[in-house]
Amino acid sequence: MVVLPAHDEADRIARVLASLANQSGYGPARPLPVLLFANNCRDGTVEAAESLAASPAGASLALTVTTAELPPHEAHVGTARRQAMDCAAERIGPSGVLLSTDADAWLPPSWVAANLAALADAEIVGGRLVIDTVSTDPLRLALHAKIERYWAQVRAIEDRLDSPAHDPAPRHGDHTGASLALRVATYRAVGGLPALPRGEDNALVGRVVEAGGRLRHDPAVAVWVSDRSVGRADGGMATDMARRQAVLDGEDPYLLPAPAHWQRIVARRSALRAAWREGAKAATMALVRLGLGTESVAAVAVPTCPNAIAFVERAHRQLERLDPPAPVLPLDDALTRFPYPGARI
Repeated sequence: MVVLPAHDEADRIARVLASLANQSGYGPARPLPVLLFANNCRDGTVEAAESLAASPAGASLALTVTTAELPPHEAHVGTARRQAMDCAAERIGPSGVLLSTDADAWLPPSWVAANLAALADAEIVGGRLVIDTVSTDPLRLALHAKIERYWAQVRAIEDRLDSPAHDPAPRHGDHTGASLALRVATYRAVGGLPALPRGEDNALVGRVVEAGGRLRHDPAVAVWVSDRSVGRADGGMATDMARRQAVLDGEDPYLLPAPAHWQRIVARRSALRAAWREGAKAATMALVRLGLGTESVAAVAVPTCPNAIAFVERAHRQLERLDPPAPVLPLDDALTRFPYPGARI
């Protein structure tokens, strides 16, 4: 079931629903189940969704609309997505699959099928975010491309120093609520999605990985996302679009961690993975050598780690609390300092 939280998206909801109605393998004889969770809407979002679903274009959807009026302290994307995911999980049962997206996104026809295929060898799947820009401004397009190149270079460091066997190259690096897929059984096993005001999607991914789940970034899974700079979720994609606009306006440089920061982090993760292969005692000693105290070592809970994925992720979470702030560089400077300039985007 596709899970779609929405808050005042009357002008965009028809587009995402139409893209879902066009998914390969689905049609009037086999409609795609979609749960729209409309919270605190004042602009006709529900009416626009129901109109599309009732039209010939929506015949391929089995749309369920749930409305909610969240109190002010809970009226954020974390609570909305949590309640939407919980409701969908209850409807489809433990053997079902949850696919999350956003109301201002739209999906290529292969999106559902590609997610299901990727889940065959993973516990959670993230989709690549492709910016849906109508701009022809060469400076804007060039900035988007440079940022893509930066993160491709980070993945190239991972491929050289700590290549994930379950997430082979070529891969992207995105795993946000705009495109996530996981089984209901996995969702429930990790306690669901944390109802955080921001970062709820990454927190869910973190829970799955810390439990030993394989995170896949299959390049076949992609989603188009809005390039609007004023969004509904604090700290979401719109926040970064506003940051990019400030760069283009000459107000701020686009700062990112220096490549040396990623080399250090990835090398450390590789060393942790190697220690895990030597056994629980060696893994625990590695944590001590890296500076973790008794409480932090206990928090990693080495004896309960089902695999290297869980150990490395839990250890990293504890170690990053000791790390100094990452040194940052302007984007152009950072791009000149990566060790593997031929990385693919």
